[in-house]
Amino acid sequence: MAESLRGGVIGAGVFGGYHANQYARLPGVTLSAVLDPHPDRAAKVAVPLGGRAFHDLEPFLEAVDVVTVASPATFHTEHAMAALAAGKPVYVEKPIAVSVAEAEKLRELARAKGLVVACGHQERVIFQAMGLLDVPEQPLLLEALRHGPPSDRSQDVSAILDLMIHDLDLALALSSAEPVTAEGEGRIGASGSWDVARAEVSFDDGFTALFDVSRQAEARKRTMRVVYPSGEVEIDFMARTFRNTTPFALNRDFADTPAASNPLGVSVAAFLAAVRGEAPRPVVTAGEAIRALDLALAVEHALEAQA
Repeated sequence: MAESLRGGVIGAGVFGGYHANQYARLPGVTLSAVLDPHPDRAAKVAVPLGGRAFHDLEPFLEAVDVVTVASPATFHTEHAMAALAAGKPVYVEKPIAVSVAEAEKLRELARAKGLVVACGHQERVIFQAMGLLDVPEQPLLLEALRHGPPSDRSQDVSAILDLMIHDLDLALALSSAEPVTAEGEGRIGASGSWDVARAEVSFDDGFTALFDVSRQAEARKRTMRVVYPSGEVEIDFMARTFRNTTPFALNRDFADTPAASNPLGVSVAAFLAAVRGEAPRPVVTAGEAIRALDLALAVEHALEAQA
């Protein structure tokens, strides 16, 4: 691997721009290329950061050492598989794929080629900074709310794969138990998919997790309450604050850390460290992303059963 990695981004939308900026600012990597079907969009992202714009995949892959896939979710597998086949480690924005079968193929190809795959569940970075992932108790109850106003972004997937999957991943990260049932109700919006949903997931140790998401809210609101045998933690993700009644010392100054100010940057840096062999793994592995996807699809099936 080259001493200074050449970063490439597939997708010149909002998230593609975010990722391109991380490659341009992080040490040991440069933004080399941006790929998009619309050359003008690719150039708008790439050129100001010193990169080149591409609309053909093959020359793009020749110009990079690592790839971020920030294209629409329905293209994640196609683009990630092409990058892996070309020998490039991949950071895939969430969801890692839109079916578990596709995600498994992606993971198997990465294993066969010995390449790193990371997935963009950046809220894990926040939890690491807070110290929540080190709490030595299993949670009893989790209540998560994630609301946002209408947007043109991620309309190719439901609010479950767009929004709820973040909190599903956090629930899986907090508990060592396995989910056993999922129930839910929701409303299909103008996108033709679930834009509003509530779900309840039960785990095999009695842990219950409740999720509430909306892409039709008047304002953004993102909160979580986690109840433990010894107390509870209430988090306001927007304000970057929390209330803790457990005896466990969480980092009250986490909002001042790079994790809070730029969780994407921390996540991409961890991916690059894993690629260089400086870290054993990225923040979220392909296997963890597949677990979150599997649970998200179970919620979707529960919604469809109630429709």
